[in-house]
Amino acid sequence: MNETLDLAAEALRRADSVALACHVNPDADALGSMLGLSNFLRARGVETVCSFGNDPFEPPRWLDLLPGADALVAPASFPKEPPVLVTLDCASIDRLGPLAGRVRKASTVIWIDHHVSNDGLGTIPLVSPAASSTAELVYGLIRRMGGEIPGGAAACLYAGLVTDTGRFQYEAVRPEVLRLAAELREFPFDHAKLARGLYEDNGIAYLRLLGSALGRMKHEPAVDMVWTYLTRADLADAGVHPGETDDLIDVVRTAREADVTVVLKQQRDGRFKVSMRSRGGHDLATIASANGGGGHRLAAGYTSDLGPADTIEALKRSLRGGA
Repeated sequence: MNETLDLAAEALRRADSVALACHVNPDADALGSMLGLSNFLRARGVETVCSFGNDPFEPPRWLDLLPGADALVAPASFPKEPPVLVTLDCASIDRLGPLAGRVRKASTVIWIDHHVSNDGLGTIPLVSPAASSTAELVYGLIRRMGGEIPGGAAACLYAGLVTDTGRFQYEAVRPEVLRLAAELREFPFDHAKLARGLYEDNGIAYLRLLGSALGRMKHEPAVDMVWTYLTRADLADAGVHPGETDDLIDVVRTAREADVTVVLKQQRDGRFKVSMRSRGGHDLATIASANGGGGHRLAAGYTSDLGPADTIEALKRSLRGGA
């Protein structure tokens, strides 16, 4: 890892311009890591451009909490053949969506990620499944490069750190992670406002939709699982944007009766995004990888071509250890 950090740091020191891309439907770790590194590079006089592969290009509602969002462009405006490309929080190349082709055309690709299912892509793969978040890895890279860290970069990285650790609840929270959080808090940004925007900013329409999702929740004791789903029609009827439902699984997973929590959300193409969480009894990364997805042992996901009932039946077989 030290050698890889040196290679990545040197590549960024030499760069006049850097393109940065994170995964589709970005969470705060993906966007925070990307904008945090972008802010740091800009402070050093490097030109940066950032994007993610959603179409339509709709940033999450909390984006204005992260400094440096003016670096974001739609995928169509992203450089076609960037000399230096940094990917953030992508376990596999398909998670870049329409930006995946840029990886093949970039001269140098610094691949920064912490998922155990990572493909190990990039000319400089900075991958560590032991890391709590991609933000932790980016901070290590920034420290390796040296120089002053802007407060805006610290705020972005703190957002990634606090969300990907579940507000410092998850098993990846080592003592070093808490020390890193304390170090980032030394910078001048409003961490309380940031946390409220990420965790306590739901619309009434979403809360009503949450009630509907909880009302249809099912318990599958034979495989130690609870699950629910949302369709595109549910969202349309409620007047809720898909990005507003990201925290649904964090409510469902509080059910004490099951180890595994699953939330299915229908995408624009009709397929269902399968998000899974475990309290510790199942290796979800293995199941997700077998279905073309990825993630961590206790938090993973994939996309299903089947409807909710058939998707759950297939998942139940996987949880039992069947085909």
